[in-house]
Amino acid sequence: DLTVFAFSSENWNRPKGEVTRLMDLFMRALDKEVSGLNENNIRIRFIGDRSAFQSELQIRMERAEASTAKNTRMNFNVAANYGGRWDIVEAAKKLARSVQNGRIKPEDIDEPLFNSATTAATIGIPDLFIRTGGEMRVSNFLLWQCAYSEFYFSPVLWPDFDSSELDRAIESFQTRERRFGLTGHQVKGPAHA
Repeated sequence: DLTVFAFSSENWNRPKGEVTRLMDLFMRALDKEVSGLNENNIRIRFIGDRSAFQSELQIRMERAEASTAKNTRMNFNVAANYGGRWDIVEAAKKLARSVQNGRIKPEDIDEPLFNSATTAATIGIPDLFIRTGGEMRVSNFLLWQCAYSEFYFSPVLWPDFDSSELDRAIESFQTRERRFGLTGHQVKGPAHA
């Protein structure tokens, strides 16, 4: 899976003209790229709150998902009007309603159930989190999901982030020992003691 942050829930606070340009760009990119996604057997999915978008954009998002739904080579997830805190709050509300309606008990809520209630549940847990543009923050992106992701911060701006920069990120990732809360000794096992 590849997940990109196209438009955060906080981006609505930008100047109106900039938001309008971003929405126009989003619409044009959708129209232009869907055929290429199909040619490459790539499925597109959107995560986030679509209700704030104009109905025409919502329809195009649904069409793009439907058009690529059977593609199996890769999932391309686009976070649009998404925020990690928003996703966590929405998951809590969803679970609270389930408790209130008697479908689950509070003690049934564990990490897998909570994760399944997030809008990002379908994208899986990211192994590698790449932040471009020299920023050293996650900017409210996939907060629940990236608890054990490996981070790579690139000074390169997103439009210039090319295959050679991606190769550098992957090479960096490959040098890391992923422990998920264990010690290095535990990960390597007794045979390496």
